[in-house]
This record gives sequence, structure tokens and C-alpha cells, in this order.
Amino acid sequence: MTELTSYERIKRMYEHREADRVPIIDDPWASTIERWTRQGMDRPFYEYFDIDRIISVGADITPRYEAKVIEETEEYTVFTSPWGVTMKNWKHIGGVPEFLDFTIKDEASWEEAKKRMVMGPERIDWRFLEENYPKWRSAGEWLSANLWFGFDVTHSWMIGTEKVLLEIAFGSEWLQDVFNYCLDCSLALFELMEERGYRFDEIMWYDDMGYKGRTFFSLDTYRKILKSVHKRACDWAKERGMKVHLHSCGDVHTFIPDLLEIGVEMLNPVEVKAGMDPAALKKAYGDRLAFHGGINALLYNTPDKLWEEMERLIPVMKENGGYILSSDHSVPDCVTLEMFKKFTDIAKRLGRYQGGD
Repeated sequence: MTELTSYERIKRMYEHREADRVPIIDDPWASTIERWTRQGMDRPFYEYFDIDRIISVGADITPRYEAKVIEETEEYTVFTSPWGVTMKNWKHIGGVPEFLDFTIKDEASWEEAKKRMVMGPERIDWRFLEENYPKWRSAGEWLSANLWFGFDVTHSWMIGTEKVLLEIAFGSEWLQDVFNYCLDCSLALFELMEERGYRFDEIMWYDDMGYKGRTFFSLDTYRKILKSVHKRACDWAKERGMKVHLHSCGDVHTFIPDLLEIGVEMLNPVEVKAGMDPAALKKAYGDRLAFHGGINALLYNTPDKLWEEMERLIPVMKENGGYILSSDHSVPDCVTLEMFKKFTDIAKRLGRYQGGD
């Protein structure tokens, strides 16, 4: 089979069909990119390694609180976000920021934030789309509409983990308004893009609902507070012929039947270190659900075990399509340029199909 574009490869994976090879997509930390640049990488990493990428486009649904730097040193920056969150971000070290304070803390402060979340065309970077959309389509890229709603972004980037989990435990109904209103805002902006001719191949949203060995809340709670919101997003995509891609870290295998029921078609990152078993999930759901991830990122610390795991897992996951190859999280800065080159070389060899259809 002739070499396919990223769009063609990913489309076939969603359709559970073979391609020339499985798509290879991963997400290096900023500090990893710094290291690779020092080691000789002279262009974007996906070009350097000749791998695939998904173009992810978002839109600004924030309350537009003042974003400013409060303190900056050689090691870190303390700043506020448009969500009113005060964070400390370490420089030259990978990972998420340290969350110091939140503006949205209860129903009253949510209502104040909500008044500021008035959607309109000024919230979309039209120049960015005008300049890049034709290039993306011409290059055969896969375009993803990145929605902002749900449990994950609410607890981590808007309100705070402890507060959100306590509100869920005590049955607070205002959180469901947060989930639904943020989805409404996201969809409204993408509908404005749609009116101007910008089309996307999938929706994707970040909604980490698990951690090591279990979910943050029960299946029953998921069905009560979040499932209907997820379904609205899926239905919106289906009406437009778009695919549905969910990112949910942690061990979320108990949620999969419900996710399939509402229309999720691809699950990422299939986090092995949290308890997910990619091969078992492929066997159980591989005819209905595509997977993106599943290579244990902890094995970057033991390369020989990583190569061995790739030899074992990739032939299983690529069977009949339905797989995008990547680590089960991201690429940390312990990974050298040479090591990731070997990773991608092995991935291309093991991920190649004999003929395709």
C-alpha cells in the first residue's frame, strides 16, 4: 500500500480497517523538547521523527479573569489564569502546575463567573484559522475540535480537586450546571466556526475520571452527574459526521460499556500504570472501540523492557485497525533524542500492515 496521510490513517483506525501502518502520535513535555533541541533536533518533533499528529483546535470559553504574572524567578513562575486560578509553574521541569488558589469556589462565585462567559465571534482566533486551515487540509492532517467541559477540567483548572469531589459527594447540583454550561459554550463557538466553513474530523475532550486502580467516583455517580452531558457532546458530533475521542486517564475500564452506549469511539490514553490492560480491552471491545495509547510510559526508564513490551503489544493492538500508537501518558524528559528515534523506528516496523484494504 502507498504511504497514507495522517488523516487517512486515523480515519481507517476509527473504521477498524487496516492502513499502511498504525498512526504514531505522542506528546513530549516542553522540557523533553528542550532536551531534544540541545541534542540536535532542528525542526518540529513530528517532522523530525516522521510521525503523525492531530491538529487540536480550541476556543476561549473562560470568564476572562485577568491573566498576570505575580512572581517570576529562574526556577518558576507564579501567575493567574483566565479562569481565576493562581498557579506555580516550574521552568525546565515537566509536569502540571501547583494550584495555589481558585476564584470559583462555590455556587455564588460560579454564577459570577458565568455572567462573564458570554460567547461571541470575538472569542475565536479567526486569523489563526484562516492562515492554517487550508494548510492542514492540503497536508492531510486530522483535525480535532477540543471541547472544554466535564469533571477533569472543572476540578483541575477551574475549581479545585478537593472542592469538586466534596461537592459531588454531598450531591451539589450546581456542578452539573458547570458541566452543561461549559459544553454549551464550547459547542456554540464551534458552531460559529462551522458557519464559516471550518469542519473538524472529531471532537475530543479531556475528562480524567480515574486514577490508580479505580475511578474518582462510582459508575452510579457517573450516570447521575456526567453521562448525560457526555452524551450531548457525542450526539452533537454524530449529527455532523464527526468522530468521538475521549481522553480519560486512570483506570476507567468499568465505565467503558457506558461510554460505548453514548457514542465514544476512541479512548485515550489506556493507562497501563493505573491498571488498564490494553490487550484485554482490545479483545473485549476492539470491534466497537478504538484505542490511542497503551504503551506504559514508566518503561521509558528501562528501554530493554520497553522494546520487549512493544514487540508483545503492538501486533495485538493493531489487528483489524482501531489503534493509534503512543505511550499511555506523554514523553518525559528522561527520554533522549536517540531513544525516541528507536521508539519510533520500532513502532513503524511493528505497526506496518502487510497489505491494507
